[in-house]
Amino acid sequence: MARETRWTAVWILAYLVVSSGTAAQAQRRAQPPSKPLADRLGCTHVNGKYNFTDQDFLNEGADRIRELGMRTIKLYLHDPRGHYPFNSDWPKKFNSLVEMASHPYYREVFNKPFRTYILTAFSISREDAMDRWRDGYTDEEYAEDVRQFEELATHLIRTYKGKNKTFILQNWEGDWALRGNFDRKPEADPTENAARQMVRWINARQEGVERARVQAGRSDVKVYHACEVNLVTVAMEGRRTVTNDVLPYARCDLYSYSAYDVIGAAADDPAKGSLALREALDYLASKAPDSEAFGAKNIYIGEFGWPSVVSEQDPHASPEKSLNVIRTTVETALDWGCPYIVYWQLYDNESRVKERPTNDQVRGFYLIKPDGEKALAWDYFYALLHPKR
Repeated sequence: MARETRWTAVWILAYLVVSSGTAAQAQRRAQPPSKPLADRLGCTHVNGKYNFTDQDFLNEGADRIRELGMRTIKLYLHDPRGHYPFNSDWPKKFNSLVEMASHPYYREVFNKPFRTYILTAFSISREDAMDRWRDGYTDEEYAEDVRQFEELATHLIRTYKGKNKTFILQNWEGDWALRGNFDRKPEADPTENAARQMVRWINARQEGVERARVQAGRSDVKVYHACEVNLVTVAMEGRRTVTNDVLPYARCDLYSYSAYDVIGAAADDPAKGSLALREALDYLASKAPDSEAFGAKNIYIGEFGWPSVVSEQDPHASPEKSLNVIRTTVETALDWGCPYIVYWQLYDNESRVKERPTNDQVRGFYLIKPDGEKALAWDYFYALLHPKR
């Protein structure tokens, strides 16, 4: 612990003095006046492998993210029984997204003082609605997705009226869904038909959200829809991807980038990592249509992070390299103009054991370690969000 405490001081000092001058200067330089930094920086809470209180797991995690000072949070409105298991009494199934969003645990978290909730959500269906469209997408399925997303968006607008909140509904890492596998090789590239069907699926979800907004009229509660991509480097090779073959034909409000395919370069060379991320964001912007609500700056970082625990899986990991990636991603994305930058995540979701893990049995994607100690990532974000005047 003493060694890591020393590294915390060294790296936070390096950040404050070398990279940004001071945290307060970084805030003033990198954000538009209309959106405070606390509203742009967020953290995901889902499927963590440990907990610390007797509170329901969804709200335990949300409270820790609020403690850090972030007003944006990313959650899963999908399989809550699996994603938020500790101290929780979830039904075995939900009949609708509205029923799920109305559960007391979600109602409690939606009433907390967050400004923006990014929600990974899929229609409730007998099939896996995440990718049921790949081999064909019927008019009935299209209509069902429109209906469920319209109902959910309407529910959010009506229920949280007067609370000045934003909800963003998105998918998860669309390139894996489009491919139907986790293989990046060219021979595993998706079919043209799969891309066409995904366009229809994304636009069905968007249509549902738009219908709800039209029906609601002017409201202080904003509901938007986003499509997430995760293989931009593959797209830049000219291959079939969500970026190249879905986004240009979609009409989303926002586009999310799960940016692991480029940010790793910053582990050893922050300048190289920054350039790679900027090039990827520029390429995404060239393919993603502008939106009425966000204009041309409608691309956000929906996931980013880097392992900090050395293991056979991550032999070159370290807390210092992880902090390099985090700092570079945040600074580059803020400077580029991303409206949101969402860190993965609060509690590590990748454990090598079935029982409660120790610090060395997870990969190190966390703000808080299994033993309760705060990680370097926490210190970094805290310095940004609470600058000394």
